[in-house]
Amino acid sequence: MTTHAPQALQSVTLPASLDEAVAALEAMPAAVPVAGGTDLMAAVNKGLLRPSALVGLGRISELRGWHYQDGHALLGAGLTHARTGRPDFAALIPALAAAARAAGPPQIRNAGTLGGNIATSAPTGDALPVLAALEAELVVAGPGGTRREVPVSHLLAGREMLGPAELIGFVRVPLLHAPQVFLKATGRTGPGRATASVAIVLDPARRGVRCAVGAIAPMPLRPLEAERWIASLIDWDGERGLAPDALAAFGEYVAAACIPDHAPPADGSEAPPLSPAVLHLRRTVAALARRALGRALS
Repeated sequence: MTTHAPQALQSVTLPASLDEAVAALEAMPAAVPVAGGTDLMAAVNKGLLRPSALVGLGRISELRGWHYQDGHALLGAGLTHARTGRPDFAALIPALAAAARAAGPPQIRNAGTLGGNIATSAPTGDALPVLAALEAELVVAGPGGTRREVPVSHLLAGREMLGPAELIGFVRVPLLHAPQVFLKATGRTGPGRATASVAIVLDPARRGVRCAVGAIAPMPLRPLEAERWIASLIDWDGERGLAPDALAAFGEYVAAACIPDHAPPADGSEAPPLSPAVLHLRRTVAALARRALGRALS
């Protein structure tokens, strides 16, 4: 842990409850919370982070399970990818389970946590587009036993940030009891690391389709116009199937919304074309969106 650090790690605190962890962070402002440590250790090994103190969250049992609350699942931030990838969890939130199963090799899935994926907010985090499509909310614990709710999209977009001594305690996810699909494309940038990912969530009660595209931008992107357009074509009271041409058009719509053409210059000249690499990425997003929606509707 201290190979790259100028001084040795001074303290490690292992609280037994969420409020104890918040109190420890309040008492040691320089301390870094750690659960699975997959992103923390990568930063330490690269010399990007030199924590003087750690607050370990591994002993907080309330963060490692989930329960039901008003039509939602309240997921502990300490749930590992391996746990959320199991069949019993997949029956509740299929897309999140699929993302967890795709989150790299077994050692990463066994250690990495849902809350860590959110707090780190790496663009390639597999859970992030799923949570964005589900319109999940975070329950943030603060000093003095306070709790506040933050839409996950606000945190990922930087519209709201975690304050001093605040921790993500739980993730509130609606139980839609409807098809959900997560797909991703990987490259050569690491084991299981996404170059693009797409989450599709059907919401029959609202007659809506929610789509989020991950890995291509600092935060998941929602092509809202494409969502509304394709939802208007679905026969929600019938078989819900769509023609291949409609699925293909949806994929192109999503890809163009998330990876638009260059804006024309102010002098009125023609805009430069997208590079071959960007065009390839756009085609990848289109294919993922088309396939994901097709699987959800089937």
